[in-house]
Amino acid sequence: MDNTKKSKFSKKTILITGASTGIGKSTAEYFQNKGWNVAASMRNPQKNDLKESKSLKKYKIDVTNKKQINDAVKKVIKDFGRVDVLLNNAGYGAFGPVECATDEQIRRQFDVNVFGLIDMTKVVLPYMRKNKSGVIINISSVAGQVTMPLGSLYHGTKFCVEGISEAMNYELNPLGIKVKLVEPGGVKTDFAGRSLVMFENEIRDYDPIINKMMKLMHKNDVWPSLPLDVAKVIYKASSTNSKKMRFPVGSDAKLMLTVKRLFGPKAVNWLIKKMFKI
Repeated sequence: MDNTKKSKFSKKTILITGASTGIGKSTAEYFQNKGWNVAASMRNPQKNDLKESKSLKKYKIDVTNKKQINDAVKKVIKDFGRVDVLLNNAGYGAFGPVECATDEQIRRQFDVNVFGLIDMTKVVLPYMRKNKSGVIINISSVAGQVTMPLGSLYHGTKFCVEGISEAMNYELNPLGIKVKLVEPGGVKTDFAGRSLVMFENEIRDYDPIINKMMKLMHKNDVWPSLPLDVAKVIYKASSTNSKKMRFPVGSDAKLMLTVKRLFGPKAVNWLIKKMFKI
C-alpha cells in the first residue's frame, strides 16, 4: 500500500445520507474541514454542488432503493477502507390530516424516514462489527418526543426512530458500536419547501387548524437553528466518549424537552394547545 492510501485510510470516515442540502450538506462540509473522509450520498449527485476531492466523494443513494444502498456502501469501503460513522439523515415531512393522506403518501413517509434508515444501518453494520467499533447517528427531531397538529405521520416516523435507536443501542454497545440520536427543533433549511409534503385537503372542517399551522411555519422564530448548528452537534455526538445518547439542538427543542422531562406530557400538551389556540 502506498503512502497516499495509508494516509487516506488512516482518517476517520463518515457516510451521510441526504447530503444534497441542509443539515446533510452542512455536516459533510463541517466534517471535511475537521479532517475526516466524507462519503456524501444523495439521490442526484450530478446535480449537487458539493465539491469532490480526495477526502469528499459523492455517491448515489435513494434510501428506498436497496440495490443503490448496497452498491454505494461497497464503493465507500473501496474508496475509504471503512465507515466509522453512519449518519442517517435522509428524510422529509408529510403533513396534514391523516384522513386526507393517500395510501402512497403514508407508505412513502415510512419508507424514507424509517425503513430507509433501517436498510442503511443493516448494510453498514457488518463492517462496523468487523472493526468492533463505529457510531450510528440517527437524525430524529424534537418531533420524536413532542407532537403538534397535522404531523401525525411525520411524528410517527420520528417516534419510530427514537424507539429503534434506543433498542439498537442495547444490542450494539457490547459489540463496540454506539447509537446516538440528534434531535433538532426548527432548522432554517428547505424543510418547509422542497422537503415538505402537504396533503390535498378537501375537507373544510380542517381549514382552521391548517391555516394556523401554515402561519406558524412561516414565522422566522419557528426556525431558530442553522444547519451548521446541527452539524456541530453531530460532530460532538460522533466524537464523545460519553454514554449520552440523545443530543437536542436549538432553544426550542431544549425548552420543549425540558418541559416534558420536568412537568410531564400534560404540560407540553397545554403549551401546544395554547400555541394553536385549540
